[in-house]
Amino acid sequence: MILPFRRFSKKCVLLGAAVLFFPSILGAAAVRPQPVERIQFEALPLERSQQNHLLVRASINGKPALLGVDTGAPISAIAMNRRQHFRLDAIPVKSKIPSRVQINGGFNNVAIAKHLQLGALNLIDEPMVLIDLTRASRAARALKEEPIDGILGADILFPTSAIVDCETQTLILKMDPSYQGSVPGYNFRGLRGVPLHVSQNYNLYVDGNINGAPAQLMVDTGAFATLMHRRFMHRMKIPVRNTPYSSAGVNLSERGLQLATINRLTIGTVHFRKKEVGVMDLEGLVHGKMLEAKTPVAGLLGSEILQLHHGIIDFGTLTLYLRL
Repeated sequence: MILPFRRFSKKCVLLGAAVLFFPSILGAAAVRPQPVERIQFEALPLERSQQNHLLVRASINGKPALLGVDTGAPISAIAMNRRQHFRLDAIPVKSKIPSRVQINGGFNNVAIAKHLQLGALNLIDEPMVLIDLTRASRAARALKEEPIDGILGADILFPTSAIVDCETQTLILKMDPSYQGSVPGYNFRGLRGVPLHVSQNYNLYVDGNINGAPAQLMVDTGAFATLMHRRFMHRMKIPVRNTPYSSAGVNLSERGLQLATINRLTIGTVHFRKKEVGVMDLEGLVHGKMLEAKTPVAGLLGSEILQLHHGIIDFGTLTLYLRL
């Protein structure tokens, strides 16, 4: 998740996307069985912050919580200074869930939320990694916004076959994972579907093309804008322009932010001309092997494209929909 804030008006905060994730956590939450007559899907309204992030209202152990919807985060998280407020439990000694996970080179503890409520959907014994959201809170206060309490990540979005509609600002969750049907009446008319690929760390990637070169982008609603890895841009000989802004992230040092204009950017069959993007050092998120792959990972597909082109991320069918 990338949170611009003004101090300090020349800072950005990089939060989401873990580079190492223990798959045993994915889907670990139990969904309380629903009566047959209950609806099969829950549609929740999302709020959009001034920092261009999508937020959802939730309840953790009976207390209201504000979570950022972050498709770039493999596991849901809670601010470490909010652990006591939400009464999160420690991981039991004999549990198969790891007590720590590695995020961007550093280790973070994991705690358990006995009840994580998203509308009518009640997730039981949900693992949540404890992260430092101090910079995010500072950004929110600078913009006179409510700070987020944590992040809703892929470990919940995948098992619930979530649909994240970035234009209508709606989150749809499947109430019963065993239910095989799709969301009734959902309209994808006028949108182009692009297949999504899932990495071993449960990140979503979409195929694209940058100035004629094949590339992949991580689909990251936690990024306020589309960001390219500085090393990739240097290799492509795309000029960059300096800005007074910088960014930092979970277990990552602060680093500068630049801008660049990509003459031809393609995502699936959707084409962009003269697209302005952010450029920064994404080491920790984009490793050397990812950059050197046959189809390299060039950066993050962020919220400005997803909002302007009616991005819909369908975790059930692994499809990204975009409007031309």
